[in-house]
Amino acid sequence: MTDRLTVGVLGTGIMGAAMARNLARAGHTVRAWNRSRAKAEALSADGVTVADTPADAVREADAVLTMLYDGGSVLEVVRRAVPALRTGTVWAQSTTASLEDVVALAALAREYGVTFYDAPVLGTRRPAETGQLTVLAAGPIRGRDTVMPVFDAVGARTVWTGEDAAAATATRLKLVANSWVIAATSALGEILALSEALGVDPERFFALIEGGPLDMGYLRAKAALVREGRLSPAQFAVTTAGKDARLIVEAGQGHGVRLDLAAASAERFARAAAQGHGDEDMVAAYFASFDGKPTT
Repeated sequence: MTDRLTVGVLGTGIMGAAMARNLARAGHTVRAWNRSRAKAEALSADGVTVADTPADAVREADAVLTMLYDGGSVLEVVRRAVPALRTGTVWAQSTTASLEDVVALAALAREYGVTFYDAPVLGTRRPAETGQLTVLAAGPIRGRDTVMPVFDAVGARTVWTGEDAAAATATRLKLVANSWVIAATSALGEILALSEALGVDPERFFALIEGGPLDMGYLRAKAALVREGRLSPAQFAVTTAGKDARLIVEAGQGHGVRLDLAAASAERFARAAAQGHGDEDMVAAYFASFDGKPTT
């Protein structure tokens, strides 16, 4: 392999762990760090070296990949790591963050001579595990030869949105895409709850829309998770979806747009988390339709 890299991965949650494994399977040398080391230890079986500190994970790295909870977490962790980075190291920032955080992260990269790429991904646990994510990327042409093997290892497609990572064009597109996913998920939860309340078998609804423009494989797959009690392990957790919904609302507010559906979805995710569903799949926001347990 001619493009073998040393890659430091910061954050090994649902997405980060899968991405680290795929990087190792692609032949790259991978060192990973996670705030809770125990969650990263399983990666050792896949040839990933688990580091004690962020600096240890990125020392001598050709590329760094960050996949943490939010932009604030990335900023805090990378500040601990950058002193160990070599000038010119490429940094793919894949955490879904606010537009303001992307600007701050790009500034931090410039301060330390690191080549920054705004690179959020579309996809959940399963596409992450199979290397089928879509990478949305913005960043300079110089450095892409180094960062592309990282994107190729974790994703099936890379969509470039611009050359200025600080403009957050990739994150802007990700927030738009996530607003659709969140709206669809919230609508599905209410469809299932209303069906239950009215005594309608959800199968009659799916039969009604089958094959038409209202039919969606996504709705059927997510509905099955609720109806079959397969909400864990999460493909994308309630708490993370709630965070993303808040980011979408804030982005809209910052640009003079009121996003009522996203705001309502954020509230639904918060209620579901308060009911104990925070670590379950995002479609568990279905439970937010009930004050107590569903009636059936």
